[in-house]
Amino acid sequence: MKTEPCPWCLGDDEYVEYHDREWGVPSRDPQHLFEMLILEGAQAGLSWLTILRKREGYRRAFEGFDVNRIAAYGAGDVKRLLADAGIVRNRLKVNATIGNAQAFLELEAGEGFSEFLWDFVDGLPKQNRWRKLEQVPASTPISDAMSKELKRKGFRFVGSTICYAFMQSVGMVNDHLTNCPRYPVVAEMGS
Repeated sequence: MKTEPCPWCLGDDEYVEYHDREWGVPSRDPQHLFEMLILEGAQAGLSWLTILRKREGYRRAFEGFDVNRIAAYGAGDVKRLLADAGIVRNRLKVNATIGNAQAFLELEAGEGFSEFLWDFVDGLPKQNRWRKLEQVPASTPISDAMSKELKRKGFRFVGSTICYAFMQSVGMVNDHLTNCPRYPVVAEMGS
């Protein structure tokens, strides 16, 4: 079988780099999970490449995704963020990031953010076996359940499609196509 990267990343070196080094790698680090959930939410209505190109701007604007600092942001911070061309300047998304940091802290103080999320896949990455991009779903019953629970816990910009993209990015599911050279590498990381 001929191997080639997943077709969604072709045509842009930054996209290929993200695909080859990060996408689908299982992550249990709460801060990284928070960053990815925020970035996936920021993508709503936009392309992932747009967000990927603004990622460093997000890291700078949100102080390295320091959840404690973000949770304490006030009106002045919102004004600063809405003037920052390094991020998507959408008031709803900015306010959601602040609210999500507050919800994260509550969840982290209880069962833990990472544990909460990984429980949706029983603690192990789901190894899908898609052969064609058209087979990969935009959402699943698991992402539906995750979305519902995150919303119940106060998170915003966490619809089912956003949750599934998040699950793909942090390796809760292995959605590399089976002929992609990263498929077996990521599968091994999840075992």
